[in-house]
Order: sequence, then C-alpha cells, then structure tokens
Amino acid sequence: MNGAESLVRTLVAGGVEVCFTNPGTSEMHFVAALDRVEGMACVLFLFEGGATGAADGYARMADKPASTLLHLGPGLANGLANLHNARRARSPIVNIVGEHATYHRIHDAPLTSDIEGFARPVSAWLRMGTTAEAIAADGADAIAAARTAPGRIATLILPADTAWNPGTGVAPVPAIPERARAGDDALKRAVAALASGAPVVLHLSDRAVRGEGRRIAARIADKTGATLLAMAANARIDRGAGTVPIERLPYPIDAAIETLAPFRHVILVGATPPVGFFAYPGKPSLLSAPDAETIVLAHPEEDQIEALERLAEAVGASAEVAPDRMAPSAGQRPELPTSGALADAAIGQVLGALIPEGAIVCDESITTGRNFFGQTHAAAPHSWLQLGGGAIGLGIPMATGAAVACPDRKVISLQADGSALYTAQALWTQARERLDVVTLIWSNRSYAILRHELTNVGATNPGPKAIGMLTLDDPAIDWVSLAKGFGVEARRVENLADFVDVFRVSLGRRGPFLIEVAL
Repeated sequence: MNGAESLVRTLVAGGVEVCFTNPGTSEMHFVAALDRVEGMACVLFLFEGGATGAADGYARMADKPASTLLHLGPGLANGLANLHNARRARSPIVNIVGEHATYHRIHDAPLTSDIEGFARPVSAWLRMGTTAEAIAADGADAIAAARTAPGRIATLILPADTAWNPGTGVAPVPAIPERARAGDDALKRAVAALASGAPVVLHLSDRAVRGEGRRIAARIADKTGATLLAMAANARIDRGAGTVPIERLPYPIDAAIETLAPFRHVILVGATPPVGFFAYPGKPSLLSAPDAETIVLAHPEEDQIEALERLAEAVGASAEVAPDRMAPSAGQRPELPTSGALADAAIGQVLGALIPEGAIVCDESITTGRNFFGQTHAAAPHSWLQLGGGAIGLGIPMATGAAVACPDRKVISLQADGSALYTAQALWTQARERLDVVTLIWSNRSYAILRHELTNVGATNPGPKAIGMLTLDDPAIDWVSLAKGFGVEARRVENLADFVDVFRVSLGRRGPFLIEVAL
C-alpha cells in the first residue's frame, strides 16, 4: 500500500466519501488509489472553482466534509474564490493539494509556487506532507480539523513522493472536540437586555438559524417581544410551510441601517456583528444604532442550541412556539400567477407556489432574487443555501455539490447571469453525473448590482466606458446554446406563462435542466 492509498483509505474510514477534483500529473497516484478503494466517489470538474464550490455545497447539506483534489499551486489558486465562500459559510472541507516531489521542489520547475502562501488565508488548518509513512496520519488530522466546530477548511499538501512511496495503512481520526458551552456572563447580559423593556433583536446564523434554533428563538421572542432576524447571508436555512419564518437583514446598506435602527440591544447567536458589505462615503461600517449594545450569546464555534435553550429557560419561555408565528401549512402556499409580466415579484410567486417538498434552493440571484426569500416563507418545506462570502461564481457548483450530497432531493439553482459565467463549466459535471438540478438563469444581460453600487459609492454621472463594463449584451450570451454544449437540456422563456410551463416540466423530470429567463 503506497502513501496515496493509505490516505484514501483513511479518508473513507473517517467518513469522507466524495472527492471533487481536477487533478494533474502530481496527483496521479491518488487518482489511481481511488480505483483500489471502495467507498470514495470521484466527481470531475473542468475548473477547480467548480470543485471547491461543490465541496462547499456538499458540506452544507451532508453536514460532513468531502475532499477536494487540486493540482499544485495554480490549481489551488483557481479554486480560492470558492474556498473563501466555504470559509465564510463555515463548511468543513478536506482540501488536498498536490505538490512536486519533496526533492524536486528545489529545482524551481515551471509549476513550482508557494502553495502554503496561497492556502493559508482560507485554511484553519494547514500542513505540508513530508513522508509517505506519515501521510495517512496527516489526513486523519485534517479530517478532525475540518470537523471541528463550526466547520473548517483543512488543507493537506501532498508531495508526489509521499503518494507513491510505501505507506503505513489506515490512520485513526482523532476525537472531534465537542462544541464549547457559551459563557454564563453572556447569558446574564442577554437576560438583562430582554428584561430591560428596550427593543431587542436576536440576530441568528449558523446552527441557530436552522429549524431547531429558530423554534427556540421564537419561543424566546414570544415571551419577551424580541425580534428575530437572520444574517444577510446564511449557509443553510431549512424553511417553508410549518416552520418558523425569519427575515434576513437586507443587503442594501440604507435598508439594513433602517432595519436595525429601532433596536437598543443586538444579541448575536451564531452570527457576527452586522457590518456593511462595503464601505460607503458618509455611511457607517457598523449597521446597528450607535447607542445599541451588542451581546454575543454564542459564537459560531459554540453550542448555540444549548445557549438558546438556557436563555429560553431563564426568561420563562413557553415550551411550544405560538401557533400564529408558524408559516402556513403547505395547503396555503402562495397562489400561482397565470398572467402578467415576467417581473421579479411574479417570479417569486411562482417559486413560492411550485418549489417541491424537500427541494434544495441554491441562491446566487444577487439582484433579481433579492425579495424571493420573503415570497417563499409558505412554500413547501425546503432548504435554502446562499452565497455567504460574496465571491461570485458559487451558485452552479454549490448546486452541483448539494445534488451529490442529496441525490433524492430536487435542487433549484437561482442564478444571476453574470456570476454564472465564472463557473458555467460545472454544468458539464451536472450532465456527466446526471444530477437532478434545475438552473434558473436570470438573464438581464448585465452586472445589475454594480449599477446600484455606482450610486452607493458616490461615483456619479457614469459615462459610456463605465456603463460598458457593467453590461453583457454585446454580444449577448446564449445560455441555451451554452447549456446544450455542456450536455444540459435547456429552454429560453420570455413571458410568465411560458416560464410557469417550462419550470413545471423541469420539476417533473430527473436530470439537469436550464431555463434562461429573459428579463
């Protein structure tokens, strides 16, 4: 057994069952080992950003890490944007990067680079393999690091000779640390804030925004009058009919400041302090009111559910959520519109009416879908995944990874056309793996969000050069042809009735399907 095989066997024994990859020469012994080891699925991407984005989507739905396999420093560099998104989503990933043999690096071959320097900003754990005898233990440590709360990227650099030299067999995975208990002082401050009579917002994310966390938070809100609010972007929210609906902090800075202005206390549970996505002239970076107190009840790495339970007990919350707080049952989902313009509001209604039970919605809508979340509170129960780190190009790979994690669930990808172009190659992987993904491309043929940002940052009176850098219509991108070229069935729709009909067809069949929605 060589080092590569001992590493693969260690990964499988440690619960890592999928490898998302775009390998090269240095990784060939790992690739060969995949054929000798049962239990590791291998999913090929044409671009490394697809592999890293898929590992993120997989981790969000599987609640455990997949591995990547990337080719040297340039391959890692190609995948960094979506590793940044995964780090912000707190997704566990065992990120394996090939490297030249240990004795070859000194010769500065063309692909030699500072892999550790590339990997460090996105990695909570980073190790350069040194010997084939130790590489399995390195892999076991990487699994433990990735699975440590709240979910981390562990990067293992795999020199070629540590893969091809004799290994030592499977290494046991160290014990995974339990989530830390939130502090008593934070609990006391939260109780005092809720008893103060001043407006309080419970700002939730991570595990606190999942179903159980929201139910406990809703009981606290029922008792105390606090407001529930999710972060602007969340890794995963399980929502829909029969769950506790929650609004998100708006992305536009003026709307976010207005939303938070009434609150004198901001209690963070699995969330980070609300800050502007960017700096804007004359506007604050911190979005809560200047005189508001911020209380961290539970950090993302702490046990947010246990902290909420203690808080609920401390304030004397009821054991059940008030019935009028729950989203309506599936029988009361939004009415399906049958006529009218193909506008954002109507599209949101269609989604609310047609999202199937158990669906996974992967949202990289950017501008078009900003209000879809509120229109789908009463849709059939589903999971909603968002772009958390702001690096566009995650949507199609994230949907691909989610579909690999949950092959029995329909995946719906809400995708801006500009950001889709960053990783459109992942459509080919969807076709190759026959994944059950419906991609809705919002084809406004522009980077629409940046048109708004010109005004927000005070860049007034844009001329033809500035406007030209924000448009995608010369030439127009033909998404139907692109999708078909990658092996994905596709249709373009230009009115609401056709959108409803084609979307229904796509939901009623298995396999990848793309709809270009002309806006």
